[in-house]
Amino acid sequence: MESILPFLSRLSRRRFLGTAGATTLAMAARPPSAEAAAEPAQKVALTVNGRRHALDIDPRVTLLDALRENLALTGTKKGCDQGQCGACTVIVNGRRINSCLTLAVLHDGDEVTTIEGLGRPGALHPMQQAFIAHDGYQCGYCTPGQICSAVAMLDEIRAGMPSHVTADLNAPQLVSDEELRERMSGNICRCAGYPNIIAAIKDAGGAAI
Repeated sequence: MESILPFLSRLSRRRFLGTAGATTLAMAARPPSAEAAAEPAQKVALTVNGRRHALDIDPRVTLLDALRENLALTGTKKGCDQGQCGACTVIVNGRRINSCLTLAVLHDGDEVTTIEGLGRPGALHPMQQAFIAHDGYQCGYCTPGQICSAVAMLDEIRAGMPSHVTADLNAPQLVSDEELRERMSGNICRCAGYPNIIAAIKDAGGAAI
């Protein structure tokens, strides 16, 4: 330690910053390590909204990013990117999932439905129409995930799947507002449009609820 003290005493602040900057540039110019290099692309076949796609993608790409960046299906939104807000909800093989939490390569051969696949202008899905009729959106950012989740959630009810607030597993389900709120709790509306969302779901659900 004593051997470097004379050097430090002669090192000016300007010289120190220049040396540190040069070192940083030298490190940045080094070729990336094998660990940091891009993974080789993998082939993935996805059927999205009824159309089959063959993709060559990095195995680390999420399903959300594959939909948005590779297929330009930007209706599916990236919110928290941690699986907490539900904005990225899509339907895979009939089940709703958070597309930000799963890798695209894990869904080779699967059928994916996004908000674009539920309906289109002039031929809206009943849930989309109900959201419009009941003002089930405000800023609209969470709406694609809310609608995809609601569509799959109604199918869960029709299939007799219980929720955490189902009182009696042996009795016919009585789908109350509390039940719907619990089932939709994975989809956050930061504008707090929940009463209108529940009204839209009940309208679209019809006899199912």
